[in-house]
Amino acid sequence: MTDTGEDMRSYARPQTLDEAIGLLAQGQHRILAGGTDLYPSAGMQLDGDVLDLTAIPALSGVTHGAGLRIGACTTWTAIAEADLPPALRCLQQAARQVGGRQVQNAGTIGGNLCNASPAADGVPPLLALDAVVELSGPGGTRQVPLTHFLTGPRQTLRATDEVLTAVILPDAALYGQSSFEKLGARAYLVISIAMVAARIQVTNGQITKAAIAVGACSGVAQRLPAAEAALTGAPVAEAAARVRAADVATALSPIDDVRASASYRIVAATELVRRAVTGALA
Repeated sequence: MTDTGEDMRSYARPQTLDEAIGLLAQGQHRILAGGTDLYPSAGMQLDGDVLDLTAIPALSGVTHGAGLRIGACTTWTAIAEADLPPALRCLQQAARQVGGRQVQNAGTIGGNLCNASPAADGVPPLLALDAVVELSGPGGTRQVPLTHFLTGPRQTLRATDEVLTAVILPDAALYGQSSFEKLGARAYLVISIAMVAARIQVTNGQITKAAIAVGACSGVAQRLPAAEAALTGAPVAEAAARVRAADVATALSPIDDVRASASYRIVAATELVRRAVTGALA
């Protein structure tokens, strides 16, 4: 407990999930799961009580079972270095581009999702992998598709008394090959102008499944159903030509900001989709 002179601020680092949920039920806490987003946004001082989840063993690690389960406090470095199937290459590529090495060592997949930045590197790969988030609170555990969990910039469906405990990838999403492409003002340590994850399944030279997601071009990263439909059934050799700007643009609502104009983002996203599809097929 730290005395600020005006009121009291507390820092808690529970060892079990039940303990963490119990603390949340007692009042408002700022949840810390690595701190790489929380500390920069707080400025000189964190407001309110802090609940650090990083000491709970059940929230870390990658386990295989009915699909694949990634604990919410699993770091980007752990994800990048894990032995994962080719379908998750896009997630591992994104993990290696989340800030610098220090950020990758501390930052977590759960923190990235709950921060809900429109430019969060982890979101497009997880959307392409049909990810589901697991939330635990006093009322029990529930699962929410990632497509529903993110409701807007910095907004999610997590209740104030819930902890995001894991990201679950269904077994069907662990097939195929994938790739991640990111565009910024420089290669690393930059907020994206646009980013794309593509997961492709091929049978006998023909695309049988395509999952494509674009980030940093809308308030929330989006799947591209029209582009996916255009690729499904296409011969591998024609894949890049099947990616059309109109199919990309129809799912996005990009804005003009200091990094790029809305029109440039559509052009960039279309090119990144082509590159990601080509990279997945390679």
